[in-house]
Amino acid sequence: MSNAGKRYVQVGLGGRHSMFRNAIFNDYREQAELVALCDHNPGRVAHAQKQTEDDFQCRLPGYDAADFDRMIAEVKPDCVIVTTMDSTHHQYLCRAMELGCDTITEKPMTTDEDKCRQILETQARTGRKCTVTFNYRYAPPRTQIKDLLMSGVIGNVLSVDFHWMLNLHHGADYFRRWHRNKRNSGGLMVHKATHHFDLVNWWLGTVPERVYASGHRRFYTPQTAERYGLTSRAERCYQCPEAGGCRFHLDLAAAESMRHLYLECEKHDGYFRDRCVFSKDIDIEDSMNVVVDYRGGAKLTYSLNAFCAWEGYIVTFNGTAGRLEHKCQESVYINADGSVPGMLNKEGTWTRVFPNWRPAYEVELWTGSGGHGGADPVMLDYIFAPERQSADPYLRAADQRAGAWSILTGIAANHAMRRRQPVVIDELLPGVEPPDYPAMPVASQPLTMPPA
Repeated sequence: MSNAGKRYVQVGLGGRHSMFRNAIFNDYREQAELVALCDHNPGRVAHAQKQTEDDFQCRLPGYDAADFDRMIAEVKPDCVIVTTMDSTHHQYLCRAMELGCDTITEKPMTTDEDKCRQILETQARTGRKCTVTFNYRYAPPRTQIKDLLMSGVIGNVLSVDFHWMLNLHHGADYFRRWHRNKRNSGGLMVHKATHHFDLVNWWLGTVPERVYASGHRRFYTPQTAERYGLTSRAERCYQCPEAGGCRFHLDLAAAESMRHLYLECEKHDGYFRDRCVFSKDIDIEDSMNVVVDYRGGAKLTYSLNAFCAWEGYIVTFNGTAGRLEHKCQESVYINADGSVPGMLNKEGTWTRVFPNWRPAYEVELWTGSGGHGGADPVMLDYIFAPERQSADPYLRAADQRAGAWSILTGIAANHAMRRRQPVVIDELLPGVEPPDYPAMPVASQPLTMPPA
């Protein structure tokens, strides 16, 4: 069905707002129309309105978050784009679907199992569409991994080792924003790792069953600040006495985008974008290790560290016919700093296949341009102009089922870290339907063994 003329509103006008807004006005003018903006912060609403008027000569109506229902009634959107704080996603997703709208949400879909249940039940009751924007699926190198695994080049995958590094710029940023508290973000096990757990679910074509986890915060602590000699720290970076000697200092006044979005909007809601990364008030982990058992029989070992010297990941798949190794380095950035997020470092990215009993080889890397390793432009095409796309053999589009299964690993990990024992996902949220995944190699198919 054609997407022409579909009407959108967006709630949540922070750092991720502009990607969707600019896409609609620049590349999808014939398929989509942005008809209203909404946020709890009136300064941010006014700034988004001015940006849209300056850049696109369009004055959009702006609404306070408390007037969400009135906005839906007055502008009559077909779809609501939700880019608010993670812990509030469920409020807008559920209400939008109840009011007859489809929805698009930034990852993670939500932050705990109870809110997840609310979204799944509302979607089932209303029949509205809920799209979760897992842009990492669309990055050419990561799609290529899916293609290789589907081809059976290493047979049936039995184990995965996945290690994600956040560098000292990007990683630190989670400890100065609202993400620093689990009540807002679910911690990095949910907010960040939802990307990674979704990739593994999608790569393997299965869903998790049992989660073991351990984590702690040992770097972003007051003790680390003392070791650096930062003894006169303020609550935030703005006008901090240690600004001149702290490599973690963030100058909101110097970056135009951050000044408008955050510094000039503080007076409305008291939100500080630049809290000290060494604060005692942080309650999320900065180093986590997870083991996951999957329905298909595979096992994942995963780690996430938020204070590394480079940004990116290393993932390896061990299968019945060989081993696949993939390393990816990404560019340095922090959210809303005006740069393109997650640009691919091609010199630090490669994929190698190690067949059983045969020489290893490196595959020619699939590449692209744009944010998140070339993923964002491809994903936006599938969201806003699906009629222009051919059938996707990788089934990259994600709905509420994929959204649920991606966060359930991280939610279970949070429970496991607190309880200090493994957690069975079906006991947290039973009966969640698996997503649609492409066919993978059949475990019973014959294996080929060359002569000795």
